[in-house]
Amino acid sequence: MLSRMFTVYGTSGKIYTGALEQVRDLAPVQAVARTRSVAPIARQEPDEQASVAVQLGQHGGGKGALPSPAHPSQTYVAHEALAAYGPAPARQALSQVHQLMSRRLVSVRSGVTLRQAWGVLARAGVGQAPVLGAAGQVMGLITRADLLRGLSDDLAQIGEVTLRLDQQVDEVMWTPVPAASGETPVRQAAQLMMDLGLPGLPVVDDAGHAVAFVSRSDLLRALTHEPPLDLWS
Repeated sequence: MLSRMFTVYGTSGKIYTGALEQVRDLAPVQAVARTRSVAPIARQEPDEQASVAVQLGQHGGGKGALPSPAHPSQTYVAHEALAAYGPAPARQALSQVHQLMSRRLVSVRSGVTLRQAWGVLARAGVGQAPVLGAAGQVMGLITRADLLRGLSDDLAQIGEVTLRLDQQVDEVMWTPVPAASGETPVRQAAQLMMDLGLPGLPVVDDAGHAVAFVSRSDLLRALTHEPPLDLWS
């Protein structure tokens, strides 16, 4: 049961382990979320599904009906073409984080400068990464927005920019930060991201070491996966 819960990590290590509601309402987590959260994705009403009926080989069909083929071979070809669009593949239930998390973990080490952290994110093409200690334990979360926050809009203040980029990542990272396990329900992970405005969650193993990351992009990618997946089953 513990593997389905969330664990909160800070600079001093593990702070708390609990269910979604408990972690979401934890005071230190709430305090950080109020100042660092990412705007939630707007809710959209589901589009109405449309169905198209295609009638083949009907004589005197109504408006829009396709005429009967002039040669039997045309009927065969038509049936063969339709067979290519046979029954849709069986939907695979997607219920746990390990089924959609990014296993290529991009992380930043505690103590590096903002300049170095920016380089890591830029080379990997990601917008966020967990900050890890020497033993691989989660200490926080850094985003590109964190790296840019506080920089002057005046390009003449180049000295200020240089000083800013020489700061350690620990000074601006999001901490404490919740982490999920591979068995955490996807629905709960998504709910926690939305409630706290998190761009993603580190995924840890039983020893508390970061092994993967699940982001909002991973959730969206799962919705368009082929074969189709039932995300909330």
